[in-house]
Amino acid sequence: MLHDNQKNEEVGQIEAAPSPEREQVIRAVIDEIRPNLRRDGGDCELIEICGNKIMVRLTGACVLCKLSSATLEGIQAKLIEELGEFVRLVPVPGAAARL
Repeated sequence: MLHDNQKNEEVGQIEAAPSPEREQVIRAVIDEIRPNLRRDGGDCELIEICGNKIMVRLTGACVLCKLSSATLEGIQAKLIEELGEFVRLVPVPGAAARL
């Protein structure tokens, strides 16, 4: 779920919805790594974009994989490279749900 001017109650600010171009870059990075994850029985789903936090859910074999933290670090590094800004990739536990 993408935020549409959601109020950030902690600091009393309004966060703007991510630009379509920014979301497209984020989806492209995830789509680029997806074939490798699926080959091993896993996947990565974009859940939410909230400022510099990008929430994703690892599914399938990725859930119990010992290398999942390295996978997340690699995706985060690629996102930073492509977006040209610092972002934090946040894994979200739970059942699969798509945007």
